[in-house]
Amino acid sequence: MKFNSVEEILDFAIEREKEAVAFYRDLSQKESLPGSREMFADFVEQEKKHVELLTKIKTGQADSMVESYRFKWIPDIKRSNYVVDTEYHEDMGYHEILMLAMKREEKALALYNDLLGQAETEAAKKVFKILCQEEAKHKLTLETLYDDYMAKMGD
Repeated sequence: MKFNSVEEILDFAIEREKEAVAFYRDLSQKESLPGSREMFADFVEQEKKHVELLTKIKTGQADSMVESYRFKWIPDIKRSNYVVDTEYHEDMGYHEILMLAMKREEKALALYNDLLGQAETEAAKKVFKILCQEEAKHKLTLETLYDDYMAKMGD
């Protein structure tokens, strides 16, 4: 993927985040387990915040937000590396839903890392670093939930 401007990068990222909002909203509405519904509803809100941040960056309203963003190391416990791609179906177990979501976040992180490597301006690099950080947080949250669940199941 090649972009000609930071604006094109932001448009692309906004669309990916809107897709994530729709994905998690759909899961939160279809899921029968209250805990799963709540978790996916929380992800909807987090992804909406990404859309809002990216939109503000695009309109020049978030320059100070981007400049003041604090990065911290997010460990990668790599659980999603051992998960195969799957599609959602209504009778999925909780651990399967977690695997689906963490694989999705892994792909988002990989995409933003790839785009970071292609970015030519410092502004574009900073935006992709922020997106990588945010997706890494989601991935870690899901992988931790998965580990905790599997430990409770005796695995």
